[in-house]
Amino acid sequence: MSAPPDEDFSALLARVGVPLVPLGPTVRSVVAGTKPPTADDAFRLARELVAARFETLTAAAEGSDALLATGLMPAGVRDVAEKLGIRYVYACFHTYGLPSRHFPPGARPGTPSPQDETDLQALWEQDAQRVNALYGEALNSHRAALGLPPVDNVRDHVFTDQPWLAADPALCPSEGMTELDLVQTGAWILPDDRPLPADLEAFLGAGAPPVYVGFGSMAAYAPKDIARVTIEASRAHGRRVLVGRGWAGLTPIDDQEDCFTVGEVNQQALFPRVAAVVHHGGAGTTTTAARAGVPQIVVPLIADQPYLAARVAELGIGAAHGGRTPTVDSMSEALRTALTPHVRARAKSVADTISPDGAATAAKLLLDAVNREHAAS
Repeated sequence: MSAPPDEDFSALLARVGVPLVPLGPTVRSVVAGTKPPTADDAFRLARELVAARFETLTAAAEGSDALLATGLMPAGVRDVAEKLGIRYVYACFHTYGLPSRHFPPGARPGTPSPQDETDLQALWEQDAQRVNALYGEALNSHRAALGLPPVDNVRDHVFTDQPWLAADPALCPSEGMTELDLVQTGAWILPDDRPLPADLEAFLGAGAPPVYVGFGSMAAYAPKDIARVTIEASRAHGRRVLVGRGWAGLTPIDDQEDCFTVGEVNQQALFPRVAAVVHHGGAGTTTTAARAGVPQIVVPLIADQPYLAARVAELGIGAAHGGRTPTVDSMSEALRTALTPHVRARAKSVADTISPDGAATAAKLLLDAVNREHAAS
């Protein structure tokens, strides 16, 4: 697997015995600054990533049967596969950013739009031009060096006509979300059997289930004072709090015994033992909490997160916070919703519908396709 050389990724891959081929800069170096990346940062990163993909993947994929790409607009991966003559698949974890005649770029999929179809088409064409501006020159320069013709529409070239959607249908239904021929495999879930740390076990066993708050890799984007706000709101409900440090470095506001801080941990084992999960609405955290049958409070920040927050509310398995900067009052109100017996019962009911086999489904699809190609040749 080729991925950024963050310690988090290398540790995860080492755990399952998969070699890491480092690709590009660390994610932490991009997102963990004091401010979100600027437009200039985005253009520079786009050029660096395209160059890194051509250089790294051309060597790493030599002799392989397929290249499967995902993540931040992986421009360059399909082109390496084309040069090597192997199958290329693009997989996404949500439908955000996939062109559609039903909603404009950046809108929550499924939200009614005031624009007519002609206006929406123009907006999606502008979106394609934006992607071309970011990646087009670098991509076509590297393609020319390999003797490949230029690409006119980088976005559609990367997505292909048949992208794979690695998300559970309950959380991310695909019907009507795009005109592309989506193949929905279900969420790709890596089973985690790591035990929880002894001190965390002791905290969990010392009282009622706590409220968990964590914002994962959202460093520069994490809401100001989110730990304090969640702690004070949870205390108002008589709840203890478990603070997930994450890349934002969240910490308790005092040394009272009703709070505990945890670093990287097995969330599959942890979430079923908490009262609610307060988080940013990333695809992985949302799916893990949904599978655990635990109520969620989503404070969406960027990209697909507002859509997943809305899905959590629509499914009745938690609450979507109405803004990016919660107050003690607004968080207390969200907790009031999430902590009701009805929401907890609904969360447990939805958990039973989420399949853990998405990765196996995707692997079978890929292997079957490769085998058919070998048989045909």
